[in-house]
Amino acid sequence: MSACVPTRNDHSSRSSRPSRASGFKRPHSPPPPPRRGRFRISGADLSASITVFLIAVPMSLGLAVAMDAPLAAGLVSAAIGGIVAGLLGGTPLQVSGPSAGLTVVTAELIQIYGWRTTCAITVGAGLLQILLGSLRAARSALAVSPAIVHGTLAGIGVAIALAQLHIVFGEVPRSSALDNVLSLPSHLAHFEPAGPLIGALTVVLLVAWPRMPGQIGAALRRIPAALAAVVIATAVAAAAAPGIARVDLPSWHSHALPELPQGPVAALATAVFTVTLVASLESLLAAVSVDKLAADRSTTATKDGSTPHAPVKRSDLDRELRAQGLANAVSGLAGGLAVSGGAVRSSANVRAGATSRASTVLHGVWVLLAAVLLITALEWIPLAALAALVMVVGIQMVSFAHIRKVHRHREFLVYGATISGVILAGVLEGVAIGIVVAVAVALHRLARTRITVTEQDGRYLVAARGQLTFLAVPRLSRVLGKLPQGVDAVVELDGFFMDHAAYETIQDWYAAQTALGGRIEFTGRSGGRIAEPASAAHSCCRPWTPWRNHHCHDSVQDTAPTTAAPDSHVVPKAAPPTAPKGPSGRRHGAHRLLSGLSSFQRTTAPLVREELARLAAEGQRPSQLFLTCADSRLVTSMITASGPGDLFTVRNVGNLVPPPDAGDAESNDDSVAAAIEYAVDVLEVESITICGHSGCGAMQALLGAAPETPRTPLWRWLRHGLPSLERMRSRHHSWARIAGRLPTDAVEQLCLTNVVQQLEHLRAHESVARRLAAGTLQLHGMYFHVGEAQAYLLTEGASSGTGPDEVFARVAPGAVWGAEDGVDSPHPAPGTAVDA
Repeated sequence: MSACVPTRNDHSSRSSRPSRASGFKRPHSPPPPPRRGRFRISGADLSASITVFLIAVPMSLGLAVAMDAPLAAGLVSAAIGGIVAGLLGGTPLQVSGPSAGLTVVTAELIQIYGWRTTCAITVGAGLLQILLGSLRAARSALAVSPAIVHGTLAGIGVAIALAQLHIVFGEVPRSSALDNVLSLPSHLAHFEPAGPLIGALTVVLLVAWPRMPGQIGAALRRIPAALAAVVIATAVAAAAAPGIARVDLPSWHSHALPELPQGPVAALATAVFTVTLVASLESLLAAVSVDKLAADRSTTATKDGSTPHAPVKRSDLDRELRAQGLANAVSGLAGGLAVSGGAVRSSANVRAGATSRASTVLHGVWVLLAAVLLITALEWIPLAALAALVMVVGIQMVSFAHIRKVHRHREFLVYGATISGVILAGVLEGVAIGIVVAVAVALHRLARTRITVTEQDGRYLVAARGQLTFLAVPRLSRVLGKLPQGVDAVVELDGFFMDHAAYETIQDWYAAQTALGGRIEFTGRSGGRIAEPASAAHSCCRPWTPWRNHHCHDSVQDTAPTTAAPDSHVVPKAAPPTAPKGPSGRRHGAHRLLSGLSSFQRTTAPLVREELARLAAEGQRPSQLFLTCADSRLVTSMITASGPGDLFTVRNVGNLVPPPDAGDAESNDDSVAAAIEYAVDVLEVESITICGHSGCGAMQALLGAAPETPRTPLWRWLRHGLPSLERMRSRHHSWARIAGRLPTDAVEQLCLTNVVQQLEHLRAHESVARRLAAGTLQLHGMYFHVGEAQAYLLTEGASSGTGPDEVFARVAPGAVWGAEDGVDSPHPAPGTAVDA
């Protein structure tokens, strides 16, 4: 739900509360602003930085080998990415370093222009990233179809894996993925077994290390799989294959720096744009993934009862893009590889418990120290082990989860075209092919409209399946033009969009037919009439009329069509509804239920089926118990803006909560208590809300009850509301106020008082009292005025000892509740839009 305000857990007055000057911080007050000017390093950040460092060193060397770049360049870019992008980036937990996505691009650039010109291209790409970040283009970059983005990365991953397979066999990779595939059989015919065996050992360790069972496996899994695989492969190679090709780090005295680029300007500009595109997309996607990982980590810690990590601010993607650009510019100037945010390094950083950007920066410092102090140790690493490591990274870029997702959204053709284009033609060409195919698919879907005509007993049925746009107008005009003049026809529209051109075509045809005596009806696929009323007096059934009990007027005559919005499904005219009606003029309940179910299956079920399937598989995990009245006018999902799985809802007459000591067995009811116990102890909800409403029939019955009222089941239940009636009539309790005014009548006063009293009953339940004492449960009070469609929330700490006992505050439209970094909180913060 959007917002609820907690009630008091006790009745202490304000005078008993500590003052602000005492330094006491209320539980729901905003946190103090962070202190600036000091770089704090926690123990968690220190340990996480070491974990990431142990992953980054072999991966950086492996990517340099894959690009045929100087090995020292991989370490330079890892250090600069960690320090520069870590200090200035908009995603504190993202770890930047050599870009896996740019492996194929960089290798091609080195072959064409040489290493020093490639460094200059990296500098140019960094400057372009800074410009794009300053223009706030980061979010726009993510607006590209996910099928194109994931297809591009998957194609790059396949190309990486094919190239590294050649290095594992001790050969030099070819210039393209297709050449690598064609030349692979010749390498399989004759090869030295040492390299493939070391590579296979590395792959097996990378796959099996995170899956080792038992207590020993749990202890070993603390060591990063990449580090373990490379160390073990190095040890085995030292013992069994001393002559295998190894890392050869050149002297820093021979380290190459960039030079002014030489070559055709158009080709160099294309190279800069390609590096910018791939590096930016990879970094931004990794930043979004880091946000999700950090949020999942906090949620898991909360549910497990473990110590939650400090909340991490959502990524500032434009700032991240600028920081990546600066890191690339510095890396290129220092003779390093192109830099981007890495999903592997970043996810390891989050899972290692990092809480701030200190872990990212420290990892860069450790890499810099290793590049200076550990050269001898690094030169023992076999090239086959590094190649196998990078090959696994490339394979992991082909995500089966992404394939399933694009297939489910019917975008696999775009995904397949993009990945094929990247593999066969190149990165930039593959992206262009993906965009062209995506546009073609969208146009095909937009234009794919089937229009059929059938005749039965002189009555025509025109069925239009699909979206009615200007692309379908020629076919629509041709079909409608073939119908006789003055025809009796039903036009069945099965789509959710009609543009202005299609609307005018139908409007003109309708006017011509009715002028010649024709009778035209417009329906949806289920047969329900579609119309736009000329005024309130001519209202007919629309999709939202279930809220109006399907009160449709029978007085709608065959009049001239009314004007409707062009981009709507509304068409000129509708005949009166023909559904069977009861004595009250409403359609029979069975028909309304069947119609509603049919409408749900047609329109809503396709939209929610995926989410409901997930909930069915995972089980329900609601965060709130919502206890309200059974009144049919109270639509809980509507007034709380909630969806499936959000609320555990209990409804009864009068939103009553029988106390544990409700009386004799005859009047006691355990259904509500059972629901409370299940929600609190089993589902472990975080809050409970009791919601009353205006014009409650149960409260009216309590006010008008006579002493001799017969003990019917309804009255035995309403006896649980008698304490609310006594509280309202007691002189020891002041009347509640609502939005700065007294209640309009005794019924409204009792409705408000009943919310407060039922909260008292709720606190008496053992499970609730236990969670309240532990500080893991919150109670909320709410009142909904049906006639005003207005929610009122029971405020915290309204009593001062002399004034009103309880105050219900009005929720203003667009209110932001304790918003911090765009995230809503259920407790009102100072200055929020609540009218008291």
